[in-house]
Amino acid sequence: MYTAAIQGLPQIHFTDIVDIFLVAFVFFEIYKLMRGTNVIRIFWAIVVIYLGWLVTSRLRMRFTSEILGQFVNIGFLALIIVFQPEVRRFLLLIGTKTQIGGDSARKRILFWRRNIGSNSVNLDPYIQACMHMSQQKVGALIIFLRQNESSEIIATGERIDATASAALIETLFFKNSPLHDGAVIVRGNNIIAARCILPVSSNNSIDPNLGLRHRSAIGMTEQNDSIAVIVSEETGAISYAEAGVIRHDVSPLQLRQFLEKSLA
Repeated sequence: MYTAAIQGLPQIHFTDIVDIFLVAFVFFEIYKLMRGTNVIRIFWAIVVIYLGWLVTSRLRMRFTSEILGQFVNIGFLALIIVFQPEVRRFLLLIGTKTQIGGDSARKRILFWRRNIGSNSVNLDPYIQACMHMSQQKVGALIIFLRQNESSEIIATGERIDATASAALIETLFFKNSPLHDGAVIVRGNNIIAARCILPVSSNNSIDPNLGLRHRSAIGMTEQNDSIAVIVSEETGAISYAEAGVIRHDVSPLQLRQFLEKSLA
């Protein structure tokens, strides 16, 4: 079936239109992953080399074309090596959205069955703890897992496996506690681990005044399907991050509304 048949122009098939949209989608996702990083400069350099090779080949500039052609021939391997973190994040993004089988899916089905007809997450302990820590200017970083298991991140900390309560959360982040440094990982109503080490975002567009706690929250949500809640040790301000985007200085009510929507 043809979508266009204009005399003098090549015929366009429906599959050609689908192909164009797929390529545009892939490039858009790649651009979002590289936006604000130094990798975007390398990407444009590779594009310039490829265009230069096309031009010199057309003009039959053999010597220059041969040199640029060598770069093009190893270009795919070079892309994988240079963009390894971005490729990993892109594949994790696709895997998270298409994950339908395995133990993870069965756990989600069982979790849904246990909580059918009721609110699956009791947010009161988290909101109360954040309010108290904000008033006392106690630094905190809480990661709410959604679909990803994030076993690698959990393995960097101390396993807790306890029902969440405001008192327990505040105790974990108490300044003299051996577990206060790092992030607390939670899923639903359970605290999974504490003192976990998170990946730090390399996005250059982040406010340079943000500390390591906020950068770790952004980095975690960039690479995993999760939500981060941060309490600033300097100002006591509460922030939250999702998909690499952070919102600063929110009220407890705004935090509750966001978590209710995002964890539904």
